[in-house]
Amino acid sequence: MSENRLSSQSQPFIDYLDEWLASLAELSLDQAIVNPDLTAIVSVDMVKGFCNFGPLASPRVANIVNPIVSLFTAAWSGGMHQILFIHEDHEPDAVEFDAWPPHCIRGTAEAEPVEEISSLPFFDQMVDLPKNSISSALNTGLDDWLTGHARVNTFIVVGDCTDLCTYQLAMHLRLDANARQLQRRVIVPADCVDTYDYPVEAARAQGGMPHPGELTHAFFLYHMALNGVEIVKCID
Repeated sequence: MSENRLSSQSQPFIDYLDEWLASLAELSLDQAIVNPDLTAIVSVDMVKGFCNFGPLASPRVANIVNPIVSLFTAAWSGGMHQILFIHEDHEPDAVEFDAWPPHCIRGTAEAEPVEEISSLPFFDQMVDLPKNSISSALNTGLDDWLTGHARVNTFIVVGDCTDLCTYQLAMHLRLDANARQLQRRVIVPADCVDTYDYPVEAARAQGGMPHPGELTHAFFLYHMALNGVEIVKCID
């Protein structure tokens, strides 16, 4: 393989990806939530350890807090009262820490919801689902909730990270529906999800694997769309 073959051959796709992102549609709240009783918002990992402080906190992720709070508030005011709050709540000796530095350990401030969400007047009415891995479905109770709310056919997915927990969640909802022949709409508003950035220069200097936030965010939105998830610019 010739040197820089990947970058040179990928440029047309990168250009396309820019165009695709710029062309994402905006949805009104009524277009996204056609029937409040048959709709749920599923939020993942909007905790302090990813937004405010700790080894995995990211300013990119912190920037999605306000759009998510606005969506929660508008949806709740419109009569949509099914919000699932899925979040990291790790065991102190979590196996996942072999791949990531210890974070969001149960009982610590990092595992707490961000204050903008915990202070919402309806926060105590959200469905609380702690998790011990990047999967929102494995050993969390999510599938039990889905079984118990079989009539819900629209899911709006928000949170972080686009390429990790958000991707795993949206794909689980999509693939579960595909496997069971369910008519289910899975929507991801791009302004309510994001991922962290770790430049190549920093990774070379400090160790670890680089993570280009902008590219990774865009590519995983595209990959979700490729698999039947509805990606929109925003829900207003």
